[in-house]
Amino acid sequence: MACRFKQHRLCINSYAFCGMCAPKTTSLLDNNEIEDADVESSIEIIAREYNKQDDATMKVSIGVLQRVYESLQDRGQRTDQGKEAIDPESHLFVIDAFEMPLWNWSSECGTFEKFPAPLTMSGTPESQVFAMRNRFNIIRQCVLRNEHFAPSTLPSRDRERLVPLKSTKQLLGRAGERFLLLGMLAHSKEGKLCIEDADGSVELDFSKLDEPGDGLFTEGCFALVEGEYTEDGTLEIIAIGQPPCDPGNSAKLERFSSIYGHIEFRGKGATSLLEDSQLSVRVREELSDLNFFFLSDVWLDNPRTLPALQKMFENCVENRFVRKLIVLCGNLTSKSISHGQGRDVQCYQENFDALADLIASYPMITRSTHFVFVPGPLDVAVNSILPRRPLLSSFVGRLKTRVLKVHFATNPCRIKFFDQRIVVLREDLMAKMLRNVVGVKPDARSDDLKKFLVRSILNQSHLCPLTVNIQVTLSDYDHSLRLYPLPTDCSRYKVTYTGCHVFNPVSFVGGISFVFSTVEEDAEE
Repeated sequence: MACRFKQHRLCINSYAFCGMCAPKTTSLLDNNEIEDADVESSIEIIAREYNKQDDATMKVSIGVLQRVYESLQDRGQRTDQGKEAIDPESHLFVIDAFEMPLWNWSSECGTFEKFPAPLTMSGTPESQVFAMRNRFNIIRQCVLRNEHFAPSTLPSRDRERLVPLKSTKQLLGRAGERFLLLGMLAHSKEGKLCIEDADGSVELDFSKLDEPGDGLFTEGCFALVEGEYTEDGTLEIIAIGQPPCDPGNSAKLERFSSIYGHIEFRGKGATSLLEDSQLSVRVREELSDLNFFFLSDVWLDNPRTLPALQKMFENCVENRFVRKLIVLCGNLTSKSISHGQGRDVQCYQENFDALADLIASYPMITRSTHFVFVPGPLDVAVNSILPRRPLLSSFVGRLKTRVLKVHFATNPCRIKFFDQRIVVLREDLMAKMLRNVVGVKPDARSDDLKKFLVRSILNQSHLCPLTVNIQVTLSDYDHSLRLYPLPTDCSRYKVTYTGCHVFNPVSFVGGISFVFSTVEEDAEE
């Protein structure tokens, strides 16, 4: 016997069980004396558990539901007998960029589909096209879900004034009309700035634009432009702005989870939003002393670095302030050794050996702390373009043997810890964006540029929104640079935008400084 709904997600995710499924669900809720206010969250728990079953079919099976009911009841009994202590180790995941599965957006199905073929470092000509098309489609569906671009179904004055999103192919033969376009900023063969979408491109005329919106507009970024199509075949724009992104606050994340909750974009550490929210309360109460350290530009060849790290470790031990995670971001050397002499290579390895000995001299830290090494542009890795492979194993052999909990991560990498979703990237984004900017507010100051950088990166849902000729990426792994969904968590600065906390810890050597992030603080952002 099965649910009459053809799509089980329609039945479950909308909390609308049919006549066959509803009695079982109602019986479970009644037997456990679930209050009316908790019915919706209880049905969500049942739906999430059902989707996790290996034999969950496209039609809701009563047998599978029965097993879910029994599993939840057994779990509830175990919880009533006494809550098990939370084990932070089982909830900490350092996610390699090359382990993340590729999910392509399907316009036909209106959702993401997993790419079935194996990914390669070399990629294919088609993979670069798919990478750019995925970026466009992800941003476009975010725009169309935004309340400012999703017109109401009821007649209203706001709906009459709404400028609907159009395509470049709809401009032909309609000179004198106003249009709103979403597309990528690029230069034509003639060197003129255009906006390009999936259907074509049109040249932009900035003569009547007072100033662009907030953000850094670079070649390769996607923008919303509004203007009038002219007889000359150009778009005379009156406004240009960044596309809106899906905010990272709880309400928006819950809506995102209801749409794409069955997709695990990271590849591991999968938990539902409900599970994360339930655990986060206990984490704040039971594990309030858990903290993360983030250090950048830890130049091991600088004579000040190791003494500064030693002082930091001593303070941690003396004050029993041992951190759960310490992230050391490159560059781990002050100068590149890619074309250096043999002595430079030897010194590079000796510096890592000295660091291993220093960490191992603090048993309390070695037993408790996870160390994550993220290579920078000057560090030695297999490849030099994004995403970058971890540090070469030949240089970090002693670290692997002497430090118990060490992770050599890719650049970028992701860290999942309970409900904290952290993305770590080591790249000079500000310099690259400013070198290739085609539009920015003329009176923008240093603090404004920092906010504009954060806004641009998050609105573009991508860590490096530039064209391939500016920033080469591994096309098969371009999805590892996506900021979709948004993570929960640049001189030194911290900016919070749409619920996403972004910070730049600056050079560790330059100021012997670091930024630390606590689970409790980030949970309250």
